[in-house]
Amino acid sequence: MIIDNTRQRAAVLILLLGLGIAIALAPYATGLIGGVVLYVVFSPVNEWLQRRLRPSLAAALITVVALVVIVGPGISFATIILGQAQELASGITNNALLERLQRLRVGPYQVGPQIAALGKQVVTWLGSSAFGFLGTATRMVLNLVIALFVLYALAVRPNQVWEAVRGYIPFSAANAEKLRVRFRDVTTSTLIGTGLTAAIQGVLVALGFWVAGLSNALFWGVVTAVFAILPVLGSGMVWAPGALALGLGGRWGAATALALWGALVVANVDNVIRPAVFRRWAQIHPLVTLVGAVAGVSYFGILGLLIGPLAVSYFFELSRMYREEYLESGHSQPADLPRSA
Repeated sequence: MIIDNTRQRAAVLILLLGLGIAIALAPYATGLIGGVVLYVVFSPVNEWLQRRLRPSLAAALITVVALVVIVGPGISFATIILGQAQELASGITNNALLERLQRLRVGPYQVGPQIAALGKQVVTWLGSSAFGFLGTATRMVLNLVIALFVLYALAVRPNQVWEAVRGYIPFSAANAEKLRVRFRDVTTSTLIGTGLTAAIQGVLVALGFWVAGLSNALFWGVVTAVFAILPVLGSGMVWAPGALALGLGGRWGAATALALWGALVVANVDNVIRPAVFRRWAQIHPLVTLVGAVAGVSYFGILGLLIGPLAVSYFFELSRMYREEYLESGHSQPADLPRSA
């Protein structure tokens, strides 16, 4: 019999219960992890407030500030996107650009009508999808509420929460502290690296659009800052169509200049700023960041940009700790493993 004693049956029972809880909480993983991320972001302010106010009041203020910081810009940007998407869809559909596309030929083949029809379908889909994008915001409300509750709970008693969790980490107290610091460093470096890169790329694309004479340069700069958060494609999803629009409009010089500006300057901001920030704050190789971000986004959305690199970094860190404490030392259990509270 595989399970032949009470200890093993208890372990299996705990494992099954834990698995059930994990499955039940999976849809709310974004809110749970997001609350921890928010705490890391606001912890310096929380520590400053707790020296001057009651812990509950300081935590409440931090939660309100987080709500304003998240919801305010989100609603404003969604409103702008909705209006601009509808205007863009109607403007391009009735524009002479599609007429030029219909006359496009490649050698003996007339490919213009197919490209024009595809372009009209894509633009119409973008306009109609703006409403769908706003509709998904309603599904994010619950995760936002969960994140704010987690933030408040951590901000009220941060040390007590960590002491309770640390007892269940199967490594020494020193290595458990390294994991805590690692989470803070990776979170900080991801937020700073991603935010700084996105802001710089947004400014550069807005400048390029303005010099090239494209309309709504400031708006497209903001859109670039949002798209620049995504790995690999990022800002190219904005400046490449802009260069294509200039070329189809007969302005091949401006189109070439904008494409070179995007490929040589804007795109390389991501290759310079983000790796430098990760090496400075978290000592993470850029390849780990890229692989983790690509894998994380597919499972956790935008928050996967943080969870992915953190998970990959934790994998290597935990492997090192396991080797040190269980393989090289020859002990079956760390001597200074803290007891659970």
